[in-house]
Amino acid sequence: MPENNPFLSIVIPALNEEERLPTTLEQVFDFLGRQDYAAEVLLVENGSTDRTLEIAQDFSRSHPSLRALHEAKRGKGRAVRRGMLEARGEYRFICDADLSMPIGELSRFLPPRLQNVDIAIGSREAPGSVRYEEPFSRHLSGRVFNALIHMLVLPGMQDTQCGFKCFTALAAQDIFPRLTLTGWSFDVEALYIARRHGYRTVEIGIPWYFNAQSKVSLIRDSLRMATDLLAIRRNARLGLYDGRPG
Repeated sequence: MPENNPFLSIVIPALNEEERLPTTLEQVFDFLGRQDYAAEVLLVENGSTDRTLEIAQDFSRSHPSLRALHEAKRGKGRAVRRGMLEARGEYRFICDADLSMPIGELSRFLPPRLQNVDIAIGSREAPGSVRYEEPFSRHLSGRVFNALIHMLVLPGMQDTQCGFKCFTALAAQDIFPRLTLTGWSFDVEALYIARRHGYRTVEIGIPWYFNAQSKVSLIRDSLRMATDLLAIRRNARLGLYDGRPG
């Protein structure tokens, strides 16, 4: 990486997050202010109908290391892809706007705490993980998603859908141009591509706090997930994940 690039980029996809965003950004920058490395934050707003983008732009005036980006079309995968490819950091961390994982846990995804891996993903199922205040129905829906993922795409991976993941710059620049899914299932596609290309991936058990404002729908998103998993298998058969990234 060029010397003027930061050590860490934090990418936050945001859709209609005006209520949570100010607190989230304050916590993120408070954490970064206590670190001894250079960092940037990319807030990628896409398709919001509230003041999410305006709030991020206002915050960036007093925090120059924040970049507020706008994507006209919705889709979490679309927002994350944009942020990961515009990021400049040696490490690029995807961070949900609800901070259901305390931001202080981020250090566990980076050197020197973690060495010799390409991708570190937060897991609510790996050893050491703890779930707080999660309704049984939400936990069940997560296990349904994971069972489908195990059967069709990523056997052996315990939790692909937690919204906290860290990629090296090299891995991000290779994987994210290959993504075809723009919605919730982008995580699975990215991790499938990573496995197909031999990137070293670890799951890190984290404390995770349920947020009642979650946008996940059991029926709608289960059907969408199944469709997306079949699309990943089809793409793989067609060789879309091979060769040079687009």
